[in-house]
Amino acid sequence: MLTILDGSTFCICDERGDLASGPTGLFAADVRRLSRFVLTINGERPLLLSSGKVEYFSAAFYLRNPLASLPQDSLSVARTRFVVDSLQERITIRNESTQRLRFTVGIDFGADFADIFAVKAHDFTLGHPENAPPLPPPAPETWNGTSVVLADGGERTEILFSQAGRRADGRSEWDVDLAPRERWDLVVDVVLDKRTDVAQAQFGRELQRVHDSLAAWRLRVPQLRGDSDVISSTFEQSVADLASLRMRAAGQLGTLPAAGMPWFMTVFGRDTVITCLQTLLFGPELARTGLRVLAELQSRADDPERDAEPGKIVHEVRQGKAAKHWFDRYYGTVDATPLFLILLSEVWRWTDDVALVAELEGPARAALGWIERFGDRDGDGFVEFERRTPRGLEVQTWKDSGDSQRFRDATIAQAPIAACEVQGYVYDAKVRAAELAREVWRDRALADRLEREAAELRSRFNDAFWMDDRRAYALALDRDKKQVDSLTSNIGHLLWSGIVPDDRVDGVVDALFGRSLWSGWGVRTMSAEDAGFNPLSYHNGTVWPHDNSLIAWGLARYGRWGECHRIARRMFEAASHFGWQLPEVFAGIARADTPFPIAYPTATRPQAWAAGAPVLLLQLLLGLRPNREALRLESAAPELPAWAGSLHLLGIRAFDRGWDVHVEDGRVRVEEA
Repeated sequence: MLTILDGSTFCICDERGDLASGPTGLFAADVRRLSRFVLTINGERPLLLSSGKVEYFSAAFYLRNPLASLPQDSLSVARTRFVVDSLQERITIRNESTQRLRFTVGIDFGADFADIFAVKAHDFTLGHPENAPPLPPPAPETWNGTSVVLADGGERTEILFSQAGRRADGRSEWDVDLAPRERWDLVVDVVLDKRTDVAQAQFGRELQRVHDSLAAWRLRVPQLRGDSDVISSTFEQSVADLASLRMRAAGQLGTLPAAGMPWFMTVFGRDTVITCLQTLLFGPELARTGLRVLAELQSRADDPERDAEPGKIVHEVRQGKAAKHWFDRYYGTVDATPLFLILLSEVWRWTDDVALVAELEGPARAALGWIERFGDRDGDGFVEFERRTPRGLEVQTWKDSGDSQRFRDATIAQAPIAACEVQGYVYDAKVRAAELAREVWRDRALADRLEREAAELRSRFNDAFWMDDRRAYALALDRDKKQVDSLTSNIGHLLWSGIVPDDRVDGVVDALFGRSLWSGWGVRTMSAEDAGFNPLSYHNGTVWPHDNSLIAWGLARYGRWGECHRIARRMFEAASHFGWQLPEVFAGIARADTPFPIAYPTATRPQAWAAGAPVLLLQLLLGLRPNREALRLESAAPELPAWAGSLHLLGIRAFDRGWDVHVEDGRVRVEEA
């Protein structure tokens, strides 16, 4: 399958460019707006020569004629396609032979307007087609020779052709007569709203607009030059992937990252926040927009049907039919709310943007209120999750599959569950919010209270979650306050939060890099010593790049640079085996057992926080930290390992100024541009 996209509009097709079966289609606003689009010559599909993406929004397909009714290799067929707010394609057929050729070109098309969840259910790799409800039938069509309208209720797709054709045998057809070396062109414009005249007038201009947008993005992000092709190529792929995932939210001038292709091209609270945290090296624009959008979507009501309470940050947003199938807004996440506060603080630390912190004081205080009033469900001082709607997620942390909260013996824990990393996020959020309260909001009483609560949480957490026998922290506490005693990657997030006291850091680091958690390619989500471990299980033994990037951030926080660099090196090396594009997740099979990391069959690519991982890892490798008091970007890195080579990262933006970073002979130098 090949995917191209622009924001939340995307096209999934086969290697010949056809939308023919399975999850292929043109999607927008969580609805499949075109479910069939198949090119034929004399009723047969052309044969593949080569195809691939040109940019994230465009692709090219090079084909040759089928053999049933024409001489071999007598026709060359080129399909060039791009996606903006619509799909636009040019089909060029050239007679490569020495004789005149006559043939019929056909395009078979249709739209079922299925919601994205229904399509996903019919994909064998992601759903259970044998048990899935039937997909909607093709929508009725209205044909006039140069265009066709497919409409069903409130949904509408129009297909425009640059040449008049005829409708026959369920397809649109054109009779073509070509002399040797002569060519025939057809331009197809698939319009997803009623602005037909605008779409026709702007064919080509929209392609230039998206080209300009990508060029502007590449100029705005830092430019990397270095000896290491692995680092440079992975970084450049992340730049392109993050550009492709940008989406514009209603009422906002800027963009924010969608979670990932193809099923998550929408706002996800947790994913949005973590991606923005990972990419502050690019500047604050994505994060500022993300914060404002999440503040606007913040729950203001207690709504059990959505797992919503006042002050809670949204988990997922859906549109159209998908909103009816799932929720238009769903709040079943326990960690997005403290992460929202962490992001607000981190943007302030990189920018000294007092105005933004003042603007979002209300949403930030509401988030703190949710933690205090609703997050702690039973008054024990820890934040727990438990769904309140039967349609909601059973597990509401980043490991949100239903079987992820397992004891060492593989028994599944019962809610309400207090996940370990969530307590770390809450601790960090309170420490950071205290700083904002004291220095920006000028509320010293709130600052003092938050610092006191954070200290109490840290003490209480270390008493309740520490496992003496494993010299590490438990995954969670279950409904009976029993330790969920599996050993997982979540403990690395505790280093990132700062909740781990110095005398326990060695135990945590040893656990992370012991043979049971460390795969050789990265930290696994679950220890191989635990009964629930499976290197192919989504959250019980696989390796997640974003997870490892946050673990590396925690290691850097505690000055464990050797282990931080080890994660960075293996993540960059893993990327080289995936065409420089880190997937959402890959198998946790030991590096000693395989010469390359093993792909996870349903991993999302591109995925926002996977694309953000190399950006954060490069920041950590360089030891870059903002010094807000001095309004400077600084490096805390010791000498870099030899594998990193020389590096020059130019045009980092912090404190409204540009900064250049140079690495030569292992030494990092930061200077104002």
